[in-house]
Amino acid sequence: MHQQHDPAAAVPPERTEPPNLGRLAATVARLHNQVLEAQRAAEGRALVEVAKGVLVERLQCSLATAARQLATLAEQAGVTQLELAADIINQAAHDRISEAARDFLDSTRAEESAEESAEVAVRLRTAENGALTATDAQAVAQSLLEHALSALGATTVAIWEAGPDASLTLAGYAGLADEEARRWRYVPPGVATPARRALLARGTVWLDDLAVVGLPSIGQRQTPGARATAPAGTGGRILGVLEIGWPDARPQPDPRVIKQIEVLADLCAHTFETADQAVPEPQVVPELVDLADALPDSTLVLRPQLGTEGRLTDFRIVHANPRFLDPAGRPRGEVVGSLFLEAYPLAAEEGALLARIEHVHATGETFRAEKMTITAMVDQIPLHTVAGVAIIRLGDSVLLIWRLQDQDTQLANLLQHAQRLGRIGGFEENLLTGEIVWSAQLHDLYGMSLDEPPIPLERLASHAHPDDAVAIGRFVRAVLHHRRPASTAYRLQRSDGTVRHIRVVAEPVFDDSGLLLSIRGAYQDISSQHWTEVALAATRDQLAHTEQQAAERNRLALQLQQAIMPPSREPLEAFDLQIAVRYRPAEKEHLVGGDWYDAVVLPTKQILLSVGDVAGHGIEAATGMVVLRNALRGLAATGAGPAQLLTWLNLVAHHLTANVTATAICGLFDPRTRVLRYARAGHLPPILVRDGQARELDLTKGLLLGAVAEAEYEETHVQLASDDILLMYTDGLIERRDVNLHESQQRLLDTARHPAATLEQRLDHLLTHSNSDTDDDTCIIGARLQ
Repeated sequence: MHQQHDPAAAVPPERTEPPNLGRLAATVARLHNQVLEAQRAAEGRALVEVAKGVLVERLQCSLATAARQLATLAEQAGVTQLELAADIINQAAHDRISEAARDFLDSTRAEESAEESAEVAVRLRTAENGALTATDAQAVAQSLLEHALSALGATTVAIWEAGPDASLTLAGYAGLADEEARRWRYVPPGVATPARRALLARGTVWLDDLAVVGLPSIGQRQTPGARATAPAGTGGRILGVLEIGWPDARPQPDPRVIKQIEVLADLCAHTFETADQAVPEPQVVPELVDLADALPDSTLVLRPQLGTEGRLTDFRIVHANPRFLDPAGRPRGEVVGSLFLEAYPLAAEEGALLARIEHVHATGETFRAEKMTITAMVDQIPLHTVAGVAIIRLGDSVLLIWRLQDQDTQLANLLQHAQRLGRIGGFEENLLTGEIVWSAQLHDLYGMSLDEPPIPLERLASHAHPDDAVAIGRFVRAVLHHRRPASTAYRLQRSDGTVRHIRVVAEPVFDDSGLLLSIRGAYQDISSQHWTEVALAATRDQLAHTEQQAAERNRLALQLQQAIMPPSREPLEAFDLQIAVRYRPAEKEHLVGGDWYDAVVLPTKQILLSVGDVAGHGIEAATGMVVLRNALRGLAATGAGPAQLLTWLNLVAHHLTANVTATAICGLFDPRTRVLRYARAGHLPPILVRDGQARELDLTKGLLLGAVAEAEYEETHVQLASDDILLMYTDGLIERRDVNLHESQQRLLDTARHPAATLEQRLDHLLTHSNSDTDDDTCIIGARLQ
């Protein structure tokens, strides 16, 4: 029988979690918390038991009595037995943990110090107990994070073990994912990380924000904030690094927290120290002695010397190889067995040899220096010796290797550096055996490797530019055939396609009988000098051309100016007015400027008197002067007054010239009324000489020409009398660099009062006694009313 298909039956049922799975997860979490609580209680009991042991030893009582005494003291002090136990241990231990707790106590406010100091002491002692009872670095990391660092806000901990080659291996971690730990299980030497910074600095390093610093590190995505790294070591040797991470950025905390971090790093060192003590190391490893004896240079084997507190104080010289050479000349038997600072006391100076040895011993980072000064004492006198030095850590020992440089070696090194800096390469060609010796620098000049055979002089032309074959031929004949020193320059064509300019110098070498033995000499790369000379020659040619052009322009400017305004001209008499002019050009042609003067009788029977000064020098100033002078003449024919003339002239300067600016003064003298009307555009005012006294006329308002498009000028007038003398001039007559303008004008007034028989003599006197020092050109107009 056919059954109808139910569509709902085709949908698979939803998967549901087993009803007991959630209950099972809760049970596991509860049991995990119980285990942690039991572990904390056990660690707390361990501290209490240690404190009881201290009381038994101090009070000479039984364990039960010590337990009752601890309970009674805690009740009286109002603290827990765990806090009191930590305080008792601190007082008895006098170690770095007790110092950290005491520093915290000393620097905390009085009302908070006891409680907070007890909390710090309990955290550190609990972490110490967990670290000492831990079986590996992984357990140490978890104990530090749980008991000490989580209270500081940290969320991750990594413990790195330092390798003999300054590499870092992840030994333990907490708060980090296993996959992240696998990615960072090993950090090769030379990779910059926060942990390596602490290793090389041999001190605690704090980074406010890892994301800003940009250093790669373990867990940087999970905790991109602050990082603290502290070296973990004993006896002056860094065994590892403790790295602590925070999820957020934070500034460096106060020294109390830094000291707590350093104490926790010391606890990490205990793990590595225990592993090292598992296989005791003999005082001197035979393999290390064999290695030192096999080295070709002076070698010392050093072992760290620790003080009473386990701190590194010195190194003991336990072996010296047979090739050992002491800078002071002592036999190696006198050196072996002594402390390093006893043998070389000046090595303790800052930056000297001992600091390098301590750094290598602490970090495992090898040190090499081609030149280093080793100082030894000889009869209480320091003896300085230069040597190449290498320092290597092998296990817990240090190999100190040096190669003393005698005077000949030092001179050879200096010569080698001089050849490199001067790009010089030496050679010697033995004519009897055919052997050719080139220096390494000469191979480099030719672009050849050291294993390529040198090039004899006879084949020199085959490596040079064809145009230099004649010069090279004369050089080779002079040296090989005429047997005399010679030199030449040529273009070397290297195998890499580049061309270098080379100078070669050679001389023959003879024996006592006059037989030619060899040719020796040197090549020098003079490419830089050649191109410098080429550029200098081109610059000289360009400068000469520019100077020629400038001189031609200055001559044209001077000719143009003198054509329009000769230095002197015959006096002009118009009606009752006698007019004389003087022009003094600049002494140097390139300073020829744009000064002008003009005196002309207009169609209206008025007389135009004008003086002006165009800014600048040269042909531009001279042509600008021509434009303004002629424009003013043409405008004056309209019959307009001085103020209107300057207004129009300003429009010409602003719109019809190429950025010309100028000062000017314009006067119109009417012979019928004997009245002089004048206006000025930024120019010095005229001088009136009357009855033997000289004074400046009124200073009317007026902006210099060409500065703005529209400007207004003020006009005034003066009534002239018989024998009055009017003077108009440009600033070249009075300007001095060391005197202000007002004082120069006063001196001019004193000079203008000097009597003169004629108007021309008066102007000549003004030019002669002018004290200007700017070497600027000068114009003067003098007008005398009869």
